Amino acid sequence: MMQNKKVAVVMPAYNAAKTLLKTYNKIPHNIVDDIILVDDKSSDDTIAEAKKLNLKLYVHNKNKGYGGNQKTCYRQALNAGADIVVMLHPDYQYNPALITAMSSLIAEGIYDVVLGSRILGGKSIRNGMPFYKYIANRFLTFIENLMVGEKLSEYHTGYRVFSREVLENLPLLENSDDFLFDNQMLLQAIYFGFKVGEISCPTRYEADSSSINLVRSIKYGLGVLWTALQFIIAKSGLIKISIFDKNGKKL
Repeated sequence: MMQNKKVAVVMPAYNAAKTLLKTYNKIPHNIVDDIILVDDKSSDDTIAEAKKLNLKLYVHNKNKGYGGNQKTCYRQALNAGADIVVMLHPDYQYNPALITAMSSLIAEGIYDVVLGSRILGGKSIRNGMPFYKYIANRFLTFIENLMVGEKLSEYHTGYRVFSREVLENLPLLENSDDFLFDNQMLLQAIYFGFKVGEISCPTRYEADSSSINLVRSIKYGLGVLWTALQFIIAKSGLIKISIFDKNGKKL
């Protein structure tokens, strides 16, 4: 609990057997009430490893994709009564120790969404971010800031904390089941007026950390630009865009 608010950590897992225990052990269990892991039809021992730990395990009987996995994660967190929901990858790329600081910004009502930024602090390349990913990140972030009128350091981190209100009100079921889900969700939060903040989050880039290949990275980049354009169109009021429709499908 934090400020009498229930804190849940959700982990969208796919082939995370080698890193799950390390990630779990670094979670600040003194403030986290529930840990929810959703396995997206892993082909390794993720399920077996998860059963050894004190967490709630949900298993997809078929692969639903990164976005599809998150939809299940958030639905289960809301069903468990969570007031603050932390999305943490189980690949040990992001530091779980920051959960306390990030959640406190939600608990105090300072922000509705908090991002763990790999760019703030200026050490992302030194910490192992591939140079081409850094350049792509900076380019897409620059364009998105111009298009949506924000000044975020990055839009592409996978480390995020949300208030219950955000998860209940965003039309998340309108979003992609693939990697574009993250970007759509963040632009939805901005579109609907939720307060978004960031803290610096040093990250690890190791062999066991998850990543997407070049083809999927290009597809993601194009999807990011298209989502930003949809944001502008929706703001204009000329055309109704499903992902920015307050009456869109929610969890």
